[in-house]
Amino acid sequence: MPISDFRAIETFTKAIELGSIRRAAAAQGVSPQAASQALAALEARLGVRLLHRTTRSIALTSEGQQFLEATQPALAALERAVDRARTAKDEIAGPLRIVAPKYSFLPLLWPLVDEFCRRYPEVQPDVKLDDRIGNWVQDRADIGFRIGSAPEDGLAARRLFAMQLIVCAAPAYIAARGAPNSIEQLASHRCSVFRHPGTGRVLPWLLKVGGEVVSHDLPPALSTNDAQLETEAVLSGHVIGLLSGLSAAPLIRAGRLVPLLADHASDHMSVHIYYGSRTAQPSRVRAFIDMAVERLAGSSDYVLDAKELAVAEAKGRRKMRRG
Repeated sequence: MPISDFRAIETFTKAIELGSIRRAAAAQGVSPQAASQALAALEARLGVRLLHRTTRSIALTSEGQQFLEATQPALAALERAVDRARTAKDEIAGPLRIVAPKYSFLPLLWPLVDEFCRRYPEVQPDVKLDDRIGNWVQDRADIGFRIGSAPEDGLAARRLFAMQLIVCAAPAYIAARGAPNSIEQLASHRCSVFRHPGTGRVLPWLLKVGGEVVSHDLPPALSTNDAQLETEAVLSGHVIGLLSGLSAAPLIRAGRLVPLLADHASDHMSVHIYYGSRTAQPSRVRAFIDMAVERLAGSSDYVLDAKELAVAEAKGRRKMRRG
């Protein structure tokens, strides 16, 4: 049924309720002429006359009485559905669909989800972690996170912070095998490489050289498509790895990893949060976005500045020499 018919039926029932087409028009914010035309078009579509009209009053025809009795329950049910939708929009409850990359993202995402659920226990998170770039509509997502470029057109996006790529080794690796002093020396060390989960392609190491990001292919001592496994391999002292700041920053600050070749750490990618139009968002979606931006925008939790990297590297190398 065309939307114009719904509006005309609403005008019809409102006119009976208020006793006047003019009053019904005022209640709906339209002109009396527009209301009369809508009723006339409805009658023409139905092929029956619904109202007897005079300049002073209106009255139902027999067909109009039957039509009113048939449409009132449906209109009441529709009004209840609209009220429920409006109420649900304002409640911080219900399903919350979040999509995010699997790569290194769990340490960042879970604290957000955990805090949000403690604040709003009626929210039901539905979290999908996948390194393949999905389709917003097919994923039925409320909120998404992305590493790299901003998402497709038609979505709002906000940059949260830079994502670093840092060469890291465990103190145990440095004690056993030493540490490279240049990019060229990496080829003589045991290095891990990351295999893209979607394409299966082995990704080169991306390092900053003279202000530009340069790709370096290295012979792998270990390859994996799981960032957590790669981090564990580096922590165990088996390999040197190029790890994201999402994984590496807390471990470097805790002294469990040592940054190497700190001058070549790259930060050309960023972490973004993205979402649909804020005007149509339920309160639970707006609340999660606001909390994520408050916690993460410009955050240094997963980013080490040049001085902090240099100090951590120097400290790790001194320990190696003393050992």
